Amino acid sequence: MKLEPLVEPGGELTAEERRRYSRQLLLPEIGEVGQRRLKAARVLVVGAGGLGSPALLYLAAAGIGTIGVVDDDVVDESNLHRQVLHGTADVGRAKVDSAAGAVERANPLVHVVRHRERLTAGNAVELVSGYDLVVDGADNFATRYLVNDACVLAGRPWVWGAVLRFAGQVSVFWDEHGPTYRDLFAEPPAPGTVPSCGEAGVVGGVCAAVGSAMVTEAVKLVTGAGESLLGRVLVHDALAMTWRTLRLARDPRRAPVTEVADAVQLCAVDDADVPELDAVELERRLRERDAGRDEFVLVDVREPDEHAASAIPGSVLVPLADLLADPARVPADRPLVLHCAGGTRSAKALRALRERGRTDVVHLSGGIAAWDALGA
Repeated sequence: MKLEPLVEPGGELTAEERRRYSRQLLLPEIGEVGQRRLKAARVLVVGAGGLGSPALLYLAAAGIGTIGVVDDDVVDESNLHRQVLHGTADVGRAKVDSAAGAVERANPLVHVVRHRERLTAGNAVELVSGYDLVVDGADNFATRYLVNDACVLAGRPWVWGAVLRFAGQVSVFWDEHGPTYRDLFAEPPAPGTVPSCGEAGVVGGVCAAVGSAMVTEAVKLVTGAGESLLGRVLVHDALAMTWRTLRLARDPRRAPVTEVADAVQLCAVDDADVPELDAVELERRLRERDAGRDEFVLVDVREPDEHAASAIPGSVLVPLADLLADPARVPADRPLVLHCAGGTRSAKALRALRERGRTDVVHLSGGIAAWDALGA
């Protein structure tokens, strides 16, 4: 869809800006006026992870005048293969600080605003309202619905991207001019039905491809160049190396957004039928088992490479897909304690076993992450 430029032109370009952006100034669709629009633009990037990394770097390189980054996480070593903003020396550092440093090194003419906080129902509308446009690189459904609803209430457009394994999607949502994320996905998926990148994996190059497409859409929105992805979804299959476009229209049955719900409410997990234990209780039960006073099987439902990298002593590996395909893969004569990385897959496995009549099953709340945090 062809849209008018989102941002009014800023001040005249300096000689330094003309040199830096000379190749971009040559584009008739951008030119000097378009570059001044980019200079005046304020763009909020949600997440400094796999998608946020290329997005932040290319937004800065394009000359976006003010870039906000919201993220409450710290850099982990497992991030480095795809989150190219961060390096080995940044492990343990706040992502917003690492990201700001990388952006400022890439383009010192850009102003970076750090928001080291989690996006919530309480702050989302205020944060979004301070910017012209949102680029969302979040890796979870709850945050995407928060971004969507906050943008609807604030009257802001946003660029969405998602990646998993070798696949990615990109689109633009703007309630004033076309469909929103809730027209694409009316409700969050059932807990446990869609794995995260931490569970299923992702190729770093896919993050780069999708993140770059997101930035191109952001630049087009700011300057009015070309036709935006509003009303379309771009789907990338890296294994086949294809890009295809799907049409998206408003759902006339969709209820209007009147408030921003908390992330916990948006993607709440019904734990009533998912009995669990915490890491402290598991440690106690493992000691009891070693002493012969308890009997159970600790089942790791992650993938073999995850188990090889880090495992709870005494656990037995039965990947979730194998368990779902053949429940007989787990012992039927002893109680079970299931665990995964964070609790999503083990809860799904537990529900599947209960549907088959097993009542002697619990799962580890928080998964192996909670176990590692315990320092057992």
